[in-house]
Amino acid sequence: MSAGNQKIRIFGQTALTDRKFVNLFEIRYSDRNGNERRWDFASRQNPPKIETGAFDIVDAVIIVPWHVPSGKLVVIREFRMPLNDYQYGFPAGLVDPGESPQQSAIRELGEETGLKTTGIRRTSQPIYVSSGLTDESIVMVYLDCDGRPSDSNTGSAEDIETVFLSQKEAADLCADSALKVDVKTWLVMDKFAATGGI
Repeated sequence: MSAGNQKIRIFGQTALTDRKFVNLFEIRYSDRNGNERRWDFASRQNPPKIETGAFDIVDAVIIVPWHVPSGKLVVIREFRMPLNDYQYGFPAGLVDPGESPQQSAIRELGEETGLKTTGIRRTSQPIYVSSGLTDESIVMVYLDCDGRPSDSNTGSAEDIETVFLSQKEAADLCADSALKVDVKTWLVMDKFAATGGI
């Protein structure tokens, strides 16, 4: 094979940190010209999926709740440390060992909003949100819920407010460039604003 026609080949990785919830790793690889290069990435798994091949592990769930009594989409406004600000997003959380994504979604919705799941609409396949930065995979769980929001049951480590959105309110939120919005949430809200459906 001539230079530039080779395939990228990963030949090793090294752990750079040893923490409980997320770790940094360095990949060593050769590029298409055969040059050795390095790439840093984060993983919730230790060892990372690239080493174990366990890409079937779902790390987290993103919950897309539809509040049936009000006919509104539910989002949360949560303080996010890397942004040093509040961000609009969906309830979400890590999948506990032995837990299905649906079980995790029901648990996390209750913990973060106080709302009760009344039915699962659909579940996505495992998807990757930022594969240039992490091997984290998520599943999006669309569900119906009812009840009234309550203060989060997550303790003082999280600052979460539950927000119900009509179609117009979702459109207004999507159009407000002063707000910080999670990408997955923005995409679902944009569809909801345009069509009224999720």
